[in-house]
Amino acid sequence: MVAVSAPGREVSHLVFDALYALQHRGQESAGMASANLETVTVVKDMGLVAAVFNERSLAALDGDQIIGHTRYSTQGESAWQAAQPVFRSQGAFGFALAHNGNLTNTQELADRAGTLPGILTTDTDVVAELLAASMTAGHTLAGAMGEVLPLVEGAFSFVLVEATRVHGIRDPHGFRPLCLGRFGGVDAPEGWALASESPALDVMGATFVREVAPGELVTIEGTTCTSTQLLEPANPSHLCIFEFVYFARPDAVLEGREVHGARRRMGELLARQSPVDADLVMGVPDSGVPAAEGYALASGIPFGQGLVKNRYIGRTFIAPDQVARARGVRRKLNPLRENIAGKRLIVVDDSIVRGTTTRAIVTMLRDAGATEVHLRVSSPPFRWPCFYGIDTPTRDELLASHRSIEEIREFLLCDSIDYITLDHLVEAIGAPDAGFCDACLTGRYPTRVPLEVRGATGVGA
Repeated sequence: MVAVSAPGREVSHLVFDALYALQHRGQESAGMASANLETVTVVKDMGLVAAVFNERSLAALDGDQIIGHTRYSTQGESAWQAAQPVFRSQGAFGFALAHNGNLTNTQELADRAGTLPGILTTDTDVVAELLAASMTAGHTLAGAMGEVLPLVEGAFSFVLVEATRVHGIRDPHGFRPLCLGRFGGVDAPEGWALASESPALDVMGATFVREVAPGELVTIEGTTCTSTQLLEPANPSHLCIFEFVYFARPDAVLEGREVHGARRRMGELLARQSPVDADLVMGVPDSGVPAAEGYALASGIPFGQGLVKNRYIGRTFIAPDQVARARGVRRKLNPLRENIAGKRLIVVDDSIVRGTTTRAIVTMLRDAGATEVHLRVSSPPFRWPCFYGIDTPTRDELLASHRSIEEIREFLLCDSIDYITLDHLVEAIGAPDAGFCDACLTGRYPTRVPLEVRGATGVGA
């Protein structure tokens, strides 16, 4: 997700590059909305960024302020109707909205909007409808946000575009990241940008300024950037801890820390916590590799490559369904037989959610001649469904929800398995003043969630 206001620049091309840098966060659809003094233009479609946009479509997005989005579905189907940004025509020119996160009171909001069942396809659609209704009653877009967003529960980082400005806001808990960048110098800025992760700023040539605070509304008009604390922030905040484990790019900066260094420290602590005799330490590409490097460094066991990743296959975890995930594993990974045949392997992965991908990898390595496969995981067991932006709808889908470590080992067909402890994970991140959401690991949800709908019991806020 990205928003740019940069008068005089080819903004659509900047946003295209930024979405490319954020493609790992969503691969089902891509879109942009551009605003000028005459109209708001939206271009979106199913598929990857490069498949959706070309020179002709980028030329049509000719405004000085543009928002962009890549989608990973957690509510609504994987279909064009759910692609973002979403547009509403209220006001002089209308506005467009894009969303990173997942709301937990969507049905209540839909009831408030007075819509018939099935009319609004996603939680983002519902928020857009409420904002439009507020504008019809006389509010500006910023005023409508002040009226509507206090009613919204769950995880959201929104970017919005209207005729002459873009806006960005994080939910009061800060579940999902959002950062601010600047074009030009401190004293004479030439424009501003908002993005889910800092590498999107880098690729556009913008300078990272800071992370947007939970509950903060940033408004950019031309080369002017202003900030308002629109929503009372939670204390502590609750950035999703899985951003450090899996979602974010390794070169992203979150809570003032580069993600790659945190992942490497996860591996170092895991090696000290759970040593094992072996010949080679290897990581599951890509997000398991930094932790494998750390494990090898701390253990003294050589690090090497055991799997080759097909760079033209997307992330299997965020595929829209289990069939697509299973089909993607073999397409995505292939073993390096000369490196692993006859060897005892320590295989480091970032996480195990459903277990199907991991079981396939262990089988693949054994078929390639590995004599032992010891799994080490740089996150604690994923035991509870996420309601804040990770698509894990029921506990029954989660491998560790009702199994012991030995039962997990037997299912995965490995010789041993261990997970990093939560204390070591937080230590590895190294942000002592930050708060994190670890509900998927502990069942401690920071907000009210519809547990009775998803099959979890006994916990909640």
